[in-house]
Amino acid sequence: MATPSPSCQRRYCCFSSRSSFSSSLSASGCKIYRVATPKPPQIPVRVAVSLPVAKILLLKKTSNLSLSAVLSSDSEPDSNEKRLDEGREAVRDYLEQLGTPPEEARRISSNCPNYLNMLIDGVDDLSHWNSLTAVTDTDITGDESNFRKKVYQMAEQKGDNGLLPFLESLGLTLASATHLARYVSSSESCSLPSLIHKVNYLKGILYSGSDNSEILVRNARRIMAHLSISADDDVQLTLAFLEKIQARRGGLDRLGIESTSFRCLIESFPRLLIYPLESRMKAMLTLLGDMGVPKQYISYIFLVFPPMLFYGVEEVIKPRLRLFNKIGAKDIELGKMLVKYPWILSTGILENFEKVLNFLDSREVQRVYSSRAIMNWPHVLGSSIVKLKLMVEHFVDMGIEPQNLGQVIAKSPELLLRKPQELTQTVAFFKDQGMDSETIAHMLVRCPEIFAANRERTLQKKLSFLYGIGISKTHLSRIVRKYPELFVCDIERALLPRIDYLRNSGLSKQDVVSMVHRFSPLLGYSIDEVLRPKMEFLVNIMQRPASDVVEYPRYFSYSLEKKIKPRFWVLKAGNIEFSLKEMLGKNDEEFKLDYLEQMGDK
Repeated sequence: MATPSPSCQRRYCCFSSRSSFSSSLSASGCKIYRVATPKPPQIPVRVAVSLPVAKILLLKKTSNLSLSAVLSSDSEPDSNEKRLDEGREAVRDYLEQLGTPPEEARRISSNCPNYLNMLIDGVDDLSHWNSLTAVTDTDITGDESNFRKKVYQMAEQKGDNGLLPFLESLGLTLASATHLARYVSSSESCSLPSLIHKVNYLKGILYSGSDNSEILVRNARRIMAHLSISADDDVQLTLAFLEKIQARRGGLDRLGIESTSFRCLIESFPRLLIYPLESRMKAMLTLLGDMGVPKQYISYIFLVFPPMLFYGVEEVIKPRLRLFNKIGAKDIELGKMLVKYPWILSTGILENFEKVLNFLDSREVQRVYSSRAIMNWPHVLGSSIVKLKLMVEHFVDMGIEPQNLGQVIAKSPELLLRKPQELTQTVAFFKDQGMDSETIAHMLVRCPEIFAANRERTLQKKLSFLYGIGISKTHLSRIVRKYPELFVCDIERALLPRIDYLRNSGLSKQDVVSMVHRFSPLLGYSIDEVLRPKMEFLVNIMQRPASDVVEYPRYFSYSLEKKIKPRFWVLKAGNIEFSLKEMLGKNDEEFKLDYLEQMGDK
């Protein structure tokens, strides 16, 4: 076999006992590698490789493990941790050299594990390649033990100017951080310190509001669910952002959580990282404050509609908001609409706004009612005319007169966003309780909120309560017709305390049931403002038993100061016997005729 030249020999990793090592490799199942040389001899030279290096090459060939991962399998845990600590310190040094504040540099270097591993892998790969080839013409130099310096040099050679570790520290994957780093680096004015400042400023706006994000999440879900028109570019980007969060663990509940949503935000709207945000935000925040938007809700507006961050106040926002002047929405009303439905600033929603108004006008809905509906529930602006038409026709089929349609829409505009079959199911629910179509139509006009309520959690629960206190099904239709609002009263905070107060006033359960049968609006009266003052006047001043109200529960419907007291004092002065119905059931002319003239005769 030809002997390789000295220059070639220096480029091999030679070992003294080739035959014994070959036996060891064969026993272990490893192959013997041939190492090529820049000027190979005519007869290839077989070079034995030490067992650790053979293991490295075999594992790197047969797996996706990095070289540092291979080596770490045989390293002591303490040694690995020391290398990681030195690597973090190297990254921190590098970041500080770029102008990053020390505390921020420490935070970033502690939260970019993939970037750190990439640097360490690079150092290890290069070091072991050099050990194999004796090549020393790389820019990364230094003593073998100076690991920290090598990591620092490797970070410098990456050329990302600290953007990669910073972006990863925000929660991005290394791949996503790499993509964004390229995008950000295209802006000459965006250095690492300025980017850090911009990100912290943006976080301060988006996540310094109320800790309770339930309102934010509920509104975001509602906005997404009720969009039935074509989305413009800004709405499409917003939907992609919200859907990205929804796809993660925790779903949209994480929208107000910085650790989840900010990462998705800058991935969906990378322009935020190079946009001169701070210089533009002062005017926008002033405008929102003048519109009465509470500080804790400003962040909710931006999170539900991030494109607004790019809108100029004078160029875009004010002109678009002025379009709503035609429904009487100004300053405070516009602020409330923005909190409920930030998408009113998008071009697609503004175009549909005109269509919705024209449609309601065509159905003879008075502008005062349609305006109130849009201001109270701007979500209807995201609904297609086809869908609105279906619901309006369903109302008409239920017996709602055209002159009453506006009242229904104004009181409960969210009904326009329901599905016709949902309304049909609610109607069937009441018919099962013995109510006829006329009563149900009366309920819809009087209290349309009932038909927007959940059947199981609200309507069925109220029915169970009424049946539980002794209301019979035969009387239910009459009770509901007189006071349908009871279906939207809270049981624990309103209905039950009022029943208990009457019982504690000396009335039996049957007395209370009888009163409700006779006059169901009784269940809607406040204890402190109505029931107690009038009951105490009846018992303490009029010296009448509490049971008098059982025969005439309408007593509680009259004004204490304007009717009950004046008439009582007149009758008392004339020493005239009377029942509550006789005292209060007559109009002023009848009362004067029946009692004042009697007093004159006496």
